[in-house]
Amino acid sequence: MIPLEKIKKIVNTYEVLEKELASGNISKKDFVKKSKEYSSIGEVINEAKAYLAFEKEKIELKKIIEDKGSDKEMIQLAKNELNELIKKNESYEKILKVYLLPKDEADSKNAILEIRAGTGGLEATLFVADLYKMYEKVCLNNKWSIEIISISKSDAGGFKEVILLIKGKNIYSFLKYESGVHRVQRVPETETQGRVHTSAATVAVLPEAEELDIKINEKDLRIDVFRSSGPGGQSVNTTDSAVRITHLPTGIVVSQQDEKSQHKNRAKGMKILRSRVYEAEREKKDKARSRDRKNQIGTGDRSERIRTYNFPQGRVTDHRINLTLHKLEEFLSGDAFEDLTQNLRIRDQEIKLANLKQ
Repeated sequence: MIPLEKIKKIVNTYEVLEKELASGNISKKDFVKKSKEYSSIGEVINEAKAYLAFEKEKIELKKIIEDKGSDKEMIQLAKNELNELIKKNESYEKILKVYLLPKDEADSKNAILEIRAGTGGLEATLFVADLYKMYEKVCLNNKWSIEIISISKSDAGGFKEVILLIKGKNIYSFLKYESGVHRVQRVPETETQGRVHTSAATVAVLPEAEELDIKINEKDLRIDVFRSSGPGGQSVNTTDSAVRITHLPTGIVVSQQDEKSQHKNRAKGMKILRSRVYEAEREKKDKARSRDRKNQIGTGDRSERIRTYNFPQGRVTDHRINLTLHKLEEFLSGDAFEDLTQNLRIRDQEIKLANLKQ
């Protein structure tokens, strides 16, 4: 059972915010922040009020049931109403428990998705292309917008690296579980003996950081310019338009050469750099306040193998929750993607709920 004081605080905060927003005596910055909080609480306010009213309604119904002067029909109606009330309250409790879970401040943000070829040579670059197509279809299915920040082709027709910016509502909360090593098992087209090869790609999902999220000082940057090999490693660019940005305090380095303009390459590079520095700060805070990150699915380490795509058996397995789906093609086409990610979100909630009880 949730302590009633916590629920009363939700309702009270909602009412205070409602008055503040209606008053007009609030700065633009505070208005945006408080509007978001008001909107967030608004999603559970009816459940919170009903949960508070439950005890009072239960006592009134029990009085009717236990009153010897009540007729049988009235008692039965009260019993039915009480049973229905208890069921509804259990439903409200589940919703409120999820709402009260520790919030990830980045959940509402857009995401930068980075896919890189790992072990497996050219076959790994073909797998990067498969993952890119999969995420592209997931975005299309969910009506999310997708912007290519950087793309580097391989000789086999695959990609050595793809960096994307994905925009929409609560994107990071949907995609954050994709970070880690994705492994593929299949027979390459060049394999004459029909042997299954294992290759890998690394996926990193970062919340898009705005300038308000993290301050990066110019004096902390070293910017080098050099001649680009052209967009995606194709045509040769004869101008020094490529940019390498080094964040001196953290040692994080970003290179950008997809655009013909040095200015545009710098802007794209800063977008990636800002998100990587922001994520590094978040990870530092997480490690400081969590118990060895046991409140998360997996370790959060990008070197951790999280998923296997097995083509001969037509299956995809997520190792963090030991879930296997025997519909690999549907998963890669984006149609079965939600089947797995929904289970990841539910498991994550279960872990956090269990930690709340400890």
